[in-house]
Amino acid sequence: MEYRRLGQSGLKLSALSLGSWVTFRNQVDVRLAEQLLKTAYDQGVNFFDNAETYANGESEFIMGQALKRLGWARDSFCVSSKVFFGSRDQPLPTQRGLSRKHVTEACHQALARLQVDYLDLYFCHRPDPEAPIEETVRAMHTLVQQGKVLYWGTSEWSAEEITTAHKVAQAQHLTPPSMEQPQYNLFHRERVEKEYAPLYRAYGMGTTIWSPLASGVLSGKYNRGIPGDSRLNLPGYEWLRDKLETAEGRRRLVAVEKLAAIARELGMSLSQLAIAWCLKKPQVSTVILGASRLEQLQENLGALAQIAKLVPEVVARIEAAAGA
Repeated sequence: MEYRRLGQSGLKLSALSLGSWVTFRNQVDVRLAEQLLKTAYDQGVNFFDNAETYANGESEFIMGQALKRLGWARDSFCVSSKVFFGSRDQPLPTQRGLSRKHVTEACHQALARLQVDYLDLYFCHRPDPEAPIEETVRAMHTLVQQGKVLYWGTSEWSAEEITTAHKVAQAQHLTPPSMEQPQYNLFHRERVEKEYAPLYRAYGMGTTIWSPLASGVLSGKYNRGIPGDSRLNLPGYEWLRDKLETAEGRRRLVAVEKLAAIARELGMSLSQLAIAWCLKKPQVSTVILGASRLEQLQENLGALAQIAKLVPEVVARIEAAAGA
């Protein structure tokens, strides 16, 4: 496994990490979660990502149960949570958002579900237009001071909002955000590569990127229809299926065929190609993988061994095919 610093912080995360969005509870029970975590950990993965909203808190509960069974030394792995959406289908006003109250209580709830004493990483899952950024920064700073959170960050915030958070932290002598968790893949590049570019230079932000396979599209499994056991057929994820059926979705399926041909030529799977492409980018601290089967996880972990094949000429071909 390769380990990378989380931006300019001193924390080293495995280049590949494991997340639980969609899979835990919907497709993965405690027993399988334990197997997935152990498989990843045995190959050097040290970061496991979660959020209060995933399966309304059940994802964190399942991960906590699996971690307890595995009994790893707490100083050997990192775990995260994210706050904003709440952990209920219809949260009350104080049960969602980035107010000091919800940021604090959501942290305590995540600690209980995950059965840990502190969160290594804690993300503001989306910006909250109704909560002053200064209030959120102060809430995070307090949690850091209390030892309940080690590093805090944002997820899908604009560069302007992240800059404001840093300026508030600097002016008030508070703890600034260390990382951002954006979507990043061959079909979704603008924000990470252009909008955030000044942030890497100015603040040393790290990134823990999600959806490297574009919700499974870059695995190629949707080019022959939608498998019955895929996330696009899960209740509540119809929006993903609808996106695939747009003109842009159909264009992406054509691009996937071209990318699959390049992957075959290089002697790797399409998923490995897409993940290895993400790993090649200097802005990426860790690539969060999702998996509902052990074989799927093992295949995707193999992407790390394929990076050397992505020389500049190959990367150019890949990016041209993705943009076709």
